Amino acid sequence: MTKPNRQMRLTERHVGYLQPLETSEDLPPPPAGMRAATAGDHVQTTNTLLGPDRNHDEVWIFAYGSLIWKPACDFVEMRTGLVRGWHRSFCLGWNNRFRGSDQTPGLMLALDRGGACNGVLYRLPPGRIDENMTKLLEREMGWLPSPFPPRWINVRSGDRIIRAITFCIDRHSGRYVSGLSIDRIADVLATAVGTRGSMAEYLFATVRHLEDMGIHDPHLWQLQSLVADRIEAAYEADR
Repeated sequence: MTKPNRQMRLTERHVGYLQPLETSEDLPPPPAGMRAATAGDHVQTTNTLLGPDRNHDEVWIFAYGSLIWKPACDFVEMRTGLVRGWHRSFCLGWNNRFRGSDQTPGLMLALDRGGACNGVLYRLPPGRIDENMTKLLEREMGWLPSPFPPRWINVRSGDRIIRAITFCIDRHSGRYVSGLSIDRIADVLATAVGTRGSMAEYLFATVRHLEDMGIHDPHLWQLQSLVADRIEAAYEADR
């Protein structure tokens, strides 16, 4: 695909102001009402999704956020695709461990009902599907019950409709965040930092990789500009 000519406002310079938090302690336990997922849980989830007889010729994963730029599993084919009935949204909160803290909690991306979403499809290696499903679930479902459980969706890619597994927000999970203005979301993304890095870095990597693949998300594009403005105001105002 041809790389677009749009220039992001949010850059590595902005991201560099927000360094990961250092910690010498183990991560806190799961939030109240949740527990750490076990290997047996991941086997059960895989069985539920794929069935005990594993009769799927192909297993595809649909990525809309960090899985685009940091896949959790191996793949043998990648292609872009469009999902209808779901949209990419900063609706998964509040993250106070990995890309946020108690003082500056973060918001993560999930698919929420309505609209449409362009993203990336990854096909798992035949013969190594269970192994890679486990890698994926260990990354995305470390705690249970999951606020964004895996499910099957239909993805349009070229002249094909591909059934794929993705992660959609459970609006009844207690971690569903809605009704925030774009300015409020930008405030969060410009300040939240955790042990794995900042929300600004997360946004920067997601938008950059989407653009490199020829996918333009107007909402995320507006957010990256707003976040850059806020970081400049906080760190470069006196220059």
